[in-house]
Amino acid sequence: MKKISIIMGSSSDLEIVKETIGLLKEFKVGFEVKVLSAHRSPKELAAFVENASKNGTEVFIAAAGGAAALAGVIAAHSIKPVIGIPIETKSLYGLDSLLSTVQMPAGVPVASMSIGKAGARNAGLFALQILALHDKKINAKLRGYKNQLRLKIKNIKLKV
Repeated sequence: MKKISIIMGSSSDLEIVKETIGLLKEFKVGFEVKVLSAHRSPKELAAFVENASKNGTEVFIAAAGGAAALAGVIAAHSIKPVIGIPIETKSLYGLDSLLSTVQMPAGVPVASMSIGKAGARNAGLFALQILALHDKKINAKLRGYKNQLRLKIKNIKLKV
């Protein structure tokens, strides 16, 4: 079952979104990936979001650069959580994407991650945390993941 829908504004966003995909594969959580544009295919985007919500999607992840309206448009068409991944751009290094993703009007919430690969990985983790509220298997896997992060730090030995 596809619990998470990942939507990219462009196929060029895939290099960043691979971080999200890899994490979701690691956790064995069902997902789908689509390229739909808020500006170039708005009708198709709206139809996809409405159908995905009916067909089991519990969380949307939106990756977009530049004007980055994708996450907001998804949020406008669904009551499911939407997580935005701002994609780095050449002209403004992703600041434009970040501001477009984070500056949502009241009533249309979008959770915004950081720009780039760290944001993509965190988007996957945040989606899993949302699912873990009602899924004991994901909850247990996340606890193990966090413990592994803790052990990596705990086991660092500095020679000074």
